[in-house]
Amino acid sequence: MKRKWILIVSTALVVVMAISMMLFGCKTTSTATTTAAETTAAAETTTTAAAETTTTAAGATTTEKGSLKGVTIKCAFIGGANYEELYKAIPKFEEETGAKVEIVFKGDGFQIDKKLKTDFAAGTVDYDVCWDHSSFYTQYIKSDGIIPLEDYWTTDELSDFIPKILDSGKKDGHLWVIPRHFDISALHYRTDIFNDADMQAKYKKETGTDLKVPETWDEFQKTALGLQKILPAGTYATEFAGKEEALTGRFYEILTSEGGQFFDANWKPAFNSDAGVKAATMLRNLYKAGAMPPGMTNFVWEDVAKNFASGNIAMYTEWYGWYSYFQDPKSSKVAGKFDLARQPMGDGNIHGGWAGQHGFSITKASKNIPAAVALIKFLTNADQEYTEAKLGFLIARNSVWDKIIAEASTSSDPLAAKRLQLAKLQASEDFRTPPLVAQWLPSSDILYPVLQAIILGDKEPKAGLDEAAASVDKLMHEAGFY
Repeated sequence: MKRKWILIVSTALVVVMAISMMLFGCKTTSTATTTAAETTAAAETTTTAAAETTTTAAGATTTEKGSLKGVTIKCAFIGGANYEELYKAIPKFEEETGAKVEIVFKGDGFQIDKKLKTDFAAGTVDYDVCWDHSSFYTQYIKSDGIIPLEDYWTTDELSDFIPKILDSGKKDGHLWVIPRHFDISALHYRTDIFNDADMQAKYKKETGTDLKVPETWDEFQKTALGLQKILPAGTYATEFAGKEEALTGRFYEILTSEGGQFFDANWKPAFNSDAGVKAATMLRNLYKAGAMPPGMTNFVWEDVAKNFASGNIAMYTEWYGWYSYFQDPKSSKVAGKFDLARQPMGDGNIHGGWAGQHGFSITKASKNIPAAVALIKFLTNADQEYTEAKLGFLIARNSVWDKIIAEASTSSDPLAAKRLQLAKLQASEDFRTPPLVAQWLPSSDILYPVLQAIILGDKEPKAGLDEAAASVDKLMHEAGFY
């Protein structure tokens, strides 16, 4: 997670929707009964706002000038760095529609997740549009905080979104999140190591095989173990983020590559399978051999990125979002000295692809759903997606991908077009969210300390995973899954 928005809705549906939103969406605790006149007026307002919004090519939304005059759309958004560049386009939306957009909260992903969960639980939501993410939105469904969106977007309007990205915002037959952009990891490897004739000769002498970019996780492990024997002191063959959901997610993508599952069809934990044991054993073997830095169980995203930029890592899987940082010679020693490849496959003949999308949802407390819809359509139209793509985000629209790939083909950066083509391929074939269930993060909190203990040699892989599975099984049972 195209050309024309729903212009005509039946009066009966609008009345029901208007009543529902007033009863359940208001912040006040008043129990006053809505009069027939008030209901009719609300229906007329909703119908008018819906009728005055239209769409243009590639899903770009236009609203009749002034059609939302007097309407205030309140938002809770992710903030920081390049995330906020998109919001600079909001004055254009305000000018075109007459609406006023008020961002009542901005914070990083964890801060806004905390706010949304708190507000949904307490019934203190005073905003219409909120940031959302494929790893988090199932919690908001469970809290009854957001509404299904499929009735507000036509099939044609949604057709420009990459299917796997759009599908990551669907659950229980409903669409809950409209995609903004996504991220997925590729294998980053040092060309000054893999393509160096002296390193190639040393590697072959040490291992009896040619040094090449690994295509499977078995090859990844063998390559890392072989490289570590010939790399200079202080340089490590590989690394992984080593705590919290970051570690669980990296384990998850290897697990699924090997043909395993985190949960089975009945929501029973299944990560303690042979595939899970193989994935955990690989992590332990690499750490035990010194092929990963000694402090890796304390690493999260910024730590592993800094290690690679410092020239201390030969290869590892990393998000595309760090690309400009790695290519900046002012901050990176590996600028111009690395390349990208699709993640390795496992025994399941599946490429790694743990991924997620950022997007927008509409709160159940929204006081003007058509206006909220219009804002989201504007923020995710082709023009805004192109703006975000130029900032380095992996955007969700196929049409914009085609445009930026064509532009990149003339770039002096040899990876400019390749990385975009690879990312689009992965989005189309490898994109894999965590299990779309509210218990994903609590399950991660149970599993990652056990994975750390396995990596450090304090627990055996099978015994440790069995222990974690038993705890997750209890969690899912208490949550009412069985």
